[in-house]
Amino acid sequence: RTTTLEPSAPVPTLRDALSRYFEENHFGADGGYAAAWVDFKLGPVPLPFPNTDARRRAVRYHDLHHVLTGYRTDLAGEFEISAWEIGSGCRDFVAAWQLNLGGMGGGLFLCPARTLRAFRRGRHTKNLYGYVYDDALLARPVADARRELSLEDELPPLSPADAALFVLAELCGLVVALASFFVFLPV
Repeated sequence: RTTTLEPSAPVPTLRDALSRYFEENHFGADGGYAAAWVDFKLGPVPLPFPNTDARRRAVRYHDLHHVLTGYRTDLAGEFEISAWEIGSGCRDFVAAWQLNLGGMGGGLFLCPARTLRAFRRGRHTKNLYGYVYDDALLARPVADARRELSLEDELPPLSPADAALFVLAELCGLVVALASFFVFLPV
């Protein structure tokens, strides 16, 4: 589900919106960050994988990105946010690169147009991966963060550079998705 922000509601902070996001998606008060294992559901089939420190480091930002972009937490929404994060760059978050490239690979099959649009949007916006995750970040109003990341801006047409980078990311994503599937495939 997507966190919905009522126009008449007080201006929420990222902390407020994140709490609502956890509640609406049944992730628990801490978003499941303390769990040893997490499930990625491929349709009705859960694919458990370890909740490593590298994943925990990245997922805090990833969840804020869901709040800021409005991408849902269903399968198509996860593929979209994967493409958006790859397009906007995951900096030194190795787990984010790995998981998002795999998501892009899946998005190519389930929702290719939405995946391309999200990647293109990422290429022309910023994300939070370069920010310090602290109380000051979480205290920021959602509207201010959206504006700072250029999420309110109109999406420009697909450029040749965006198209070429999308193809390259998808090729990498397909390799990562296939490798991940076989590594985590239940025996």
